[in-house]
Amino acid sequence: MERFNGRVNEILRTTHFDSAADLDSMLWHDRRLYNHHIPQRALGHITPVQKLKRWYEEHPELFRKLVYDQSGLDR
Repeated sequence: MERFNGRVNEILRTTHFDSAADLDSMLWHDRRLYNHHIPQRALGHITPVQKLKRWYEEHPELFRKLVYDQSGLDR
């Protein structure tokens, strides 16, 4: 989480946004990139969503919603 917050902080310091909608859009895209495309060493070099999908397969009773991996096709 600290790395993600650092990335957002860097973007906020170096980027001018014309509107709150532009900022919101950037945050949405950055969060999607982080969760679906950037493997994390602490998670065994898989993405956070891949880790959630594995937990879902092992313990579906813990989830209220399905976990979708937007980086590619779900199997």
